Amino acid sequence: MQTLGLGPEASRSDGRIKSLFWPSVANDVDVDYLTTQGFWLCIFTGTLTLGASVLSRQYSGILDSLFFYLGAMGVRRRSRTAAGLVFGVYFLETLALMKVSYAGGGSGSLTRILFSALLLSNVRAVWLASNWRKTGREDESPVPLTETLADRLSDQLPHLVWPMGKYVFYALAVLLSIGIALLLFGGGLAKQMPG
Repeated sequence: MQTLGLGPEASRSDGRIKSLFWPSVANDVDVDYLTTQGFWLCIFTGTLTLGASVLSRQYSGILDSLFFYLGAMGVRRRSRTAAGLVFGVYFLETLALMKVSYAGGGSGSLTRILFSALLLSNVRAVWLASNWRKTGREDESPVPLTETLADRLSDQLPHLVWPMGKYVFYALAVLLSIGIALLLFGGGLAKQMPG
């Protein structure tokens, strides 16, 4: 009965806002909900990044969005490394953008800080979700849905993409980290060099 979502433990233990900012795991439904929530958060972040890069004609942002899309697959598959890298890259990009714009104010910075907080909370959620399975319990996760396009994207696509896509994801993480490091620390090196 619990597999069908009819048992007493089949409901989420947290409300939507609490699960966004300070999630907890009390049952397998929570695990499924949190990894699905993390998936959509990464997809939304990637879509915003793609839109901003196309509108500003900074087409290097396409690699950023691909990174977030692949990170979404890893988050859905309970990869702590993927969740940590998505947060780390986004947070460092936020710092780099604040440094470049120097003023650092405005709604864009506030939005990036909010998304950084959500992605950090996502790291905690994935950490809890991945540790939940190690308790030796029988998997009572809800049956993956295929009724809508959203169900297929969040429940089926990560199982197909992540096994091979994780290698592209890790390569993009390295490339993006190098680029961000150059933005953050490259200006200081240029000032120190004679010439």
